[in-house]
Amino acid sequence: MGKVTGFMEFERLEEGYKPVPERLKHYKEFVVGLTADQAKVQAARCMDCGTPFCNSGCPVNNIIPDFNDLVFTGDWKNAITVLHSTNNFPEFTGRICPAPCEAACTLNVNDAAVGIKSIEHAIIDRAWAEGWVVPQVPKHKTGKKVAVVGSGPAGMAAAQQLARVGHDVTLFEKNDRVGGLLRYGIPDFKMEKSHIDRRVAQMQAEGVVFRTGVMVGELPKDSKVTNWAKETISPEQLQQDFDAVLLTGGSEQSRDLPVPGRDLDGIHFAMEFLPQQNKVNAGDKLKGQLRADGKHVIVIGGGDTGSDCVGTSNRHGAVSVTQFEVMPQPPEEENKPLVWPYWPLKLRTSSSHEEGCTREFAVSTKAFKGEKGKVTGLTTVHVEMKDGKLVEIAGTEKEYKADLVLLAMGFVNPVPTVLDAFGVDKDGRGNAKATTDFTGGYATNVPKVFAAGDMRRGQSLVVWAIREGRQAARSVDEFLMGFSDLPR
Repeated sequence: MGKVTGFMEFERLEEGYKPVPERLKHYKEFVVGLTADQAKVQAARCMDCGTPFCNSGCPVNNIIPDFNDLVFTGDWKNAITVLHSTNNFPEFTGRICPAPCEAACTLNVNDAAVGIKSIEHAIIDRAWAEGWVVPQVPKHKTGKKVAVVGSGPAGMAAAQQLARVGHDVTLFEKNDRVGGLLRYGIPDFKMEKSHIDRRVAQMQAEGVVFRTGVMVGELPKDSKVTNWAKETISPEQLQQDFDAVLLTGGSEQSRDLPVPGRDLDGIHFAMEFLPQQNKVNAGDKLKGQLRADGKHVIVIGGGDTGSDCVGTSNRHGAVSVTQFEVMPQPPEEENKPLVWPYWPLKLRTSSSHEEGCTREFAVSTKAFKGEKGKVTGLTTVHVEMKDGKLVEIAGTEKEYKADLVLLAMGFVNPVPTVLDAFGVDKDGRGNAKATTDFTGGYATNVPKVFAAGDMRRGQSLVVWAIREGRQAARSVDEFLMGFSDLPR
């Protein structure tokens, strides 16, 4: 490494945030990234550890020690080359990935981990600023046609990889813009959509054709999540027109809360609430937008989606925001000797929580209450774990005022219409059934139809979606050509 003793000389430096009162006035990103000099110092903390567990902790297997060393020596152009060799979209992961690589960092055993995510963020932002991110147009065309269904990170990664080896790729998206849950699930203050737009422009220059507003199969009739598809195309048509079809839709079936009062007005899934604000930010005009202005907001679900609802509600001007988590409050610090190098269970406080939120743990919602058909509050009870099950604690019932309730308890499986339309077998959780074997990986039971991303593995991280998209692209390429030079 460039600075063998750097980890003993330098402290970890976190990326900064703009002040809360300032950032609550808008939906722009507010993270203050590292300067070039700061990134160099942080890269110097990367140890010559011998076995870089960070590489395996990262789902896309980023070659982290190498790009850290290149940043330390000032070779930023080669740093982005190394980063792009494993990750198509480091500007996505550098902003919204929870960084399992840092949990696996060897320095994290008894010190603060290397700030890998912030270094990655600095590399890709500099690469765009310097003009180093350019289209990689294939030198030869194969004459093979591939349809990719779903334009989230898995679909985008797969489409880009397949286009770069010369296939004619058409990417279908049911919404009116490309990006999937990156576009309409992640708030703009966490990742502005210009990052997606410039990747779309790069991919178009590489030959990818984007068709938005197109639903493959029939529109789901009972979906409570807004769908902006304007036309449909049948699976039979795709199978006729293309040599291979790759399904990369998201896991969009939200987990519901079937308790008394669920049908009251004012109770909505997070994915009814969040996409609307993103569309407004993009300049669209919506009638009857779900808003939290002047309301007491209850967010049920303690994960990232719930945190996104908190941040958006505060920007709307909510009177109060309370977030429920059914599991007990985790420890503030993990037991590193017990869990390293795996992802630890510990209390995580997001920037949205810091903007204003009351967090309640070990709380279960028993019923919603309302007047004239509108929700006015809810009844909760504290729970505890006994024999592997959550049980209610007698005498802990509590009433909360609520004008808006947002259900953010995760996603159970893909909306089944696409899989059913193709006749794809599903696993026990309702996901597309496809293995990740090196030979024939990501293939479904339907000839020449593959599946990857959340549609195959279930709700997961953007970095896992990129990994699956890249690996599925290799399997599709191998299926079409008999071999593949794409990385696994």
